[in-house]
Amino acid sequence: MRATGTTPTGTPGTSLPRSVRIGYGSGSVATGAFGTVPGLMLLPYLTDELGIAAIWAGVIVFAPKAWDVLLNPVAGRVSDRTVDPAGPRRPWLVRAGLMLAGAFALVFAAPDLGSAALEAAWVLVFFVLAASAYAFFQVPYVAMPAEMTASYDERTRLMTWRVAILALTIMLAGASAPVIRDAVGGRDGYRVMGVVMATVIVVGVLSAWWGTRRAPVGAVAAGAGSLREQLRVVAGARDFRVLLTTFVLQALATGCMLAGVDYLAGDVLGRSSASTVLFVCFVGPALVLTPAWTALGTRVGKQRGYVLASLVLAAGALLAVTARVAPPAVVFAATALVGVGYAGCQVFPMAMLPDAAAVDSARTGENRTGVYTGVWTAGETLGLALGPAVFAVALGLGGYLSSEGREVRQPDSALDAITMGFSVVPAVLTLLSLWWLRQYTLDAAEVAAAEGALHA
Repeated sequence: MRATGTTPTGTPGTSLPRSVRIGYGSGSVATGAFGTVPGLMLLPYLTDELGIAAIWAGVIVFAPKAWDVLLNPVAGRVSDRTVDPAGPRRPWLVRAGLMLAGAFALVFAAPDLGSAALEAAWVLVFFVLAASAYAFFQVPYVAMPAEMTASYDERTRLMTWRVAILALTIMLAGASAPVIRDAVGGRDGYRVMGVVMATVIVVGVLSAWWGTRRAPVGAVAAGAGSLREQLRVVAGARDFRVLLTTFVLQALATGCMLAGVDYLAGDVLGRSSASTVLFVCFVGPALVLTPAWTALGTRVGKQRGYVLASLVLAAGALLAVTARVAPPAVVFAATALVGVGYAGCQVFPMAMLPDAAAVDSARTGENRTGVYTGVWTAGETLGLALGPAVFAVALGLGGYLSSEGREVRQPDSALDAITMGFSVVPAVLTLLSLWWLRQYTLDAAEVAAAEGALHA
């Protein structure tokens, strides 16, 4: 159905109740679990448990996310045109979120089919289904802030809760998933881990749906024209385009690091339990410093804050290149520095995205928020998918030896590939992204003027 009319179903005020901020942020429990656990566990599951060659494992990890790149703008368009008393976004949180949880559990539940090809096909099918459901959950979820508040600074405060909960979820899910797998052992370990994480996703889905029930739902008429025409308009929005390019490159960097955690811990540091420590080091600083990044952004501006956060992340990644020769404590410290930067690299772009979408709505009088968000999440998905794929290519070039649950001694070339994929590659990608970020021009005054015209 098409959304019609220009009257908001709610009036987005300058400040949101804390309950709404927390309720919205709780959706990051679902996005954090799905965004983290496959990036961390799926490649080792394929190479070390199912015995699939690293290159082919990379293809399996990448293909469903590549499909998502095409699907996300469609999900945005559909949510833009959804008519529901709860608003165009909230119904999709439950519809797609519960489907996501079920498909996610099945990804890691491959039965013993006696054929690596059949087992790989099982993983691929259910990962495609999970990725499809995720598109219809994530796109409406990320689109909501632009319609919940008209305040430039309130969006940053809203993102503070979201990123804080996201950081906590990443830490708990990323740290506990390997522990659950190792405690049970073998394929059953992956199966139990999948069910536990699917339950976590359900908690996030229902919390976000319930917690935003009293949130304002501002709306203008859905954009006219075909999806292709709207995508062309979005592509012509220069500030959005350069911000998206920056974020995609950094998502690629993050994807590389996530994919490398298990390999760095087990093969380079020599202890699989170190993967949990690495995750705590990565996310712990984000839990503490996310409010500090928000305060800094209010003082110096979102763009400058984003640049500083990116430099901190890159510095931490470069320090991790010493993993093969330095004590583990140095690697943990480097990962903690990455975590400090990562917190800011989530807060700022996610607060800048609704600014770009809102300026477009104010200029045109048409609501393309879902399309903007669909393109954004498509880019993020592509980056996070390419990260493990790039890391898998590095493993293949380094001569990494796949196994089926057996202990295998890796050659030095493979250990070098793991280290470089975890450190130098992400650092270079992050620094490269700053070339686009420097071209971003929207500031608080411009956004406020556009919002004032829209809500006058």
